[in-house]
Amino acid sequence: MTAVVAPPPDTGNELLIVERPVPRPGSGEVLVRVAAAGVNRPDILQSKGLYPPPPGAPDILGLEIAGKVVDGPEELMGRNVCALVAGGGYAEYCPAPIGTCLFVPDAISLLEAAAMPETLFTVWVNLFERGFAADGDWVLVHGGTSGIGTMAIALGRLFGLKLIVTCGTDEKCARARELGAAAAINYREQDFVEEVHRVTARAGVNVVVDMVGGDYVPRNLACLAKEGRHVSIAVQRGPTAEIALFDIMRRRLTLTGSTLRSRSIEFKTMVADEMARAVWPYVEGGRLKPVIDSSFPLVQANAAHERMESGEHVGKIVLEVSP
Repeated sequence: MTAVVAPPPDTGNELLIVERPVPRPGSGEVLVRVAAAGVNRPDILQSKGLYPPPPGAPDILGLEIAGKVVDGPEELMGRNVCALVAGGGYAEYCPAPIGTCLFVPDAISLLEAAAMPETLFTVWVNLFERGFAADGDWVLVHGGTSGIGTMAIALGRLFGLKLIVTCGTDEKCARARELGAAAAINYREQDFVEEVHRVTARAGVNVVVDMVGGDYVPRNLACLAKEGRHVSIAVQRGPTAEIALFDIMRRRLTLTGSTLRSRSIEFKTMVADEMARAVWPYVEGGRLKPVIDSSFPLVQANAAHERMESGEHVGKIVLEVSP
């Protein structure tokens, strides 16, 4: 089969198109003939040698897929599924844990389905499970037109949240508002802390979902209301920050965060079960779909990565693997 892997160290940034044996599914897995695979920021980092795959994961890139089950339990054979995987998605065939598979309904295409697992799992875990977001809450999400940001807007709209997002251009801010954000802040031209307090009538937000880290963290904390929750999911501006502990104590703030890729199959299965009950009915009813920015053939994975690194995308970038 054709697959895409990261370049060897010190050989440049060009992804490698390789031929690999078709893998066999292990215990508790199905083999999926991949129709499409989502592109995510961790794939970019892994391709640069900055995010090694967890133990046991293949060196093939790709964390989310959609396609048809071609090997596994009889009751799953021939079913269209999308799945969260620890690696291996940029390929014509990919084993997937049965527990992280969700059946693809007629309401969405396989290309759309491939764009959902990574962002949906991430937003669900961090916004609702760790951030305890509830109906009526104000939420600040950075990267409002990223895959994570657009999924947060979509889920926020369905679950009664008021989303404030930050974006890098006025055009992206306008797009975020079109998608359902209550407010969008151009962080290059506005102080997002001041804007958050203006929008919320000085009350602040109940939850911040932060993929920036570094010097954004104390500014995020300044945006929080009393009893607010700050959830870290990435550290694009650095892994350390200086914060005022007494302010956290005085306002009873919560700082938390998580990573997803290294979590156990048991945990991911639990999350998939929760989403199957709470979220997937919206997908089946056509009320929840990912925002697709663009798609590329598998052999043009380099162009897909370049598109993501340009920062010009709105929503998800997807690789089309097979018909």
